[in-house]
Amino acid sequence: MKYYLIAGEASGDLHGANLIKEISLLDSDAQFRGWGGNKMANVGMTLVKHFKETSFMGFVEVAKNIGKINALFKLCKIDISTWQPEVVILIDYPGFNLRMAPFIKEKGIKLVYYISPQLWAWKENRISTIKQYVDELLVILPFEKDWYQERGVEAEFIGHPLLDELKNFKSKGGKKKTIALLPGSRWQEIKRMLPVMATMKEEFPDYTFTVAALSVHGNDWYNTLVDPEKINIVYDDTYQVLSDASYALVTSGTATLETALFKVPQIVCYKGNRLSFEIGRWLVKVPYISLVNLILDKESVTELIQDEFNEENLKLHLKHLVSNEPNRKRILKDYKALSKLLGENGASKKAAEIIVKVKS
Repeated sequence: MKYYLIAGEASGDLHGANLIKEISLLDSDAQFRGWGGNKMANVGMTLVKHFKETSFMGFVEVAKNIGKINALFKLCKIDISTWQPEVVILIDYPGFNLRMAPFIKEKGIKLVYYISPQLWAWKENRISTIKQYVDELLVILPFEKDWYQERGVEAEFIGHPLLDELKNFKSKGGKKKTIALLPGSRWQEIKRMLPVMATMKEEFPDYTFTVAALSVHGNDWYNTLVDPEKINIVYDDTYQVLSDASYALVTSGTATLETALFKVPQIVCYKGNRLSFEIGRWLVKVPYISLVNLILDKESVTELIQDEFNEENLKLHLKHLVSNEPNRKRILKDYKALSKLLGENGASKKAAEIIVKVKS
C-alpha cells in the first residue's frame, strides 16, 4: 500500500519516522512518500519537502509568507494527485494539514490524523473539518479522547510515542553538572530564545551549558547566536543532552514533555512576535503553554512567557530551581505522575495497526 505522510516540524519528523518503521513491519509492500525531515527520509520515505522549508510560526510570519505557503499547498496537491496514495497520514501541523483535508477526501483517499491538532486550546470550530474529512483520529494526550467524544467525534487514545522513543534510547553517560538549553526547532524561535538563555552562563559559572542544536539549520548559524568557546553545542542528539543535564531551559513545545520524561527540572520559556502573541493570547483558551502543566492541570514547572522571558527573570527563577531542593523533589514527583498519565509504551505500533487496516 502507498502511504503519503505530511509533517511540518522536528517532533512530527521523529514520530513519523517511528510510525513508518512500524507500518513497514506490518505491510511488506508499503511505500512511503511525503513531507517531513531527515528522520523520515532515513527510514525509507521519499522526501518531497523538508520541514525547514515549510515551517512558519506566528500570525505575522504566516501573513508575510502567504504567497510561499499557497505555492506549497499547490505543490502538495499536485504531488498527491500524481502519486495516488491509498492513505494520507497527517501528523499534527494543523495550519497546513487541516486545509489539505478537504482536497484529500475529494480524491477519495482514506485520511488518518495522527497526533491531533490542539483544538482544545484554540480554534475549536475546526472540529467540523475533523468530523467531515478524517476517517481515523489518533490522539496521544490522555484528556483528548474524552474532549473529542463530548463533541461527537470518535478518537483513539494510543498513548504518547515519546515513551517508545525514550525506551529505545541508550545514554552514553550519567547526569552531569550541566544546564541544557533547548531553544526550539524553528529558526525564528531559536533566534529569539537562545541568546537570552545563553546569558545564564555568566550567572552560573560552575555549570556547563549545552545547546541541543539541529544540524538542519547549519553549524555556523548557531555560532552566531552563542560563543562556542563558552557554551557547548551538540547537534542532533537532544536526548543525550537531556540525559547529561541537571536542569534545563526549554522553549515551549514537545521538548517540555521530553525534558520531563528525562526527569530534568526545567523552566519553560517562550517569546514570539508581539503582534502574533497578542492575537494568540486573545484566541487561546488554556491556562498554560507547556504540555507538562497542561497534562498535570497545574503549574508544576515555571513558565516565562513573552515580556516575562528576560535575563533578570530567568536568572531569578533558575537560581530558585538550582538552590531549592524541596522544589526540585516536588517537580520530580510531578514528573512521575505525568509519566503514568501518558499511558503505556507501544503508541507507534498501535497507530500502525490501525492505519494498515484503514483501507479495508
